[in-house]
Amino acid sequence: MYILGITDLGINLPVLLGQILSFTFLLIVLRLLVYKPVLKMLDERRERIRSGLAAAEQGLEREAEARTEAQAQLDTARREGQAIVQQAQQVATRIQEEARVQAQQQQEVMLERARSEIQLERDGAIASLRNEFADLTIAAAEKVIGQSLDRTAHQRLIERALAESSFREN
Repeated sequence: MYILGITDLGINLPVLLGQILSFTFLLIVLRLLVYKPVLKMLDERRERIRSGLAAAEQGLEREAEARTEAQAQLDTARREGQAIVQQAQQVATRIQEEARVQAQQQQEVMLERARSEIQLERDGAIASLRNEFADLTIAAAEKVIGQSLDRTAHQRLIERALAESSFREN
């Protein structure tokens, strides 16, 4: 009777039991063969994504560290460059100062040499004038005295004339 009520509803019990058994079997087969591998694959994919994100974070951290290190190296290089430029400027200043001092020393040497040459020429001119003056004095004395004087007399006369004259060596 109970079975007849189900058939009155249009349900075929052996077909329903066959479908339930088929569905259960298919569910077990799918769970064993498909569901677990799909879950495993999804877990592996989730893990790869998580590790990829972690690697990306590490990459960003490394990039930030590399950027900081590069900036530090640039700053160091800039400071070293400035130090080199400053040293070069100091060397240039020192070289200019040495060249100036050397030029001044050469100028002083040349000036001293010129003074020496002028003094030598002056002394030579004075000696020449003395000789000419002595010759003129002797010639004048010979005319006044009317005779020739010997060498010692000449010398005494020259010395006395020079001492009395306004022409004196400075």
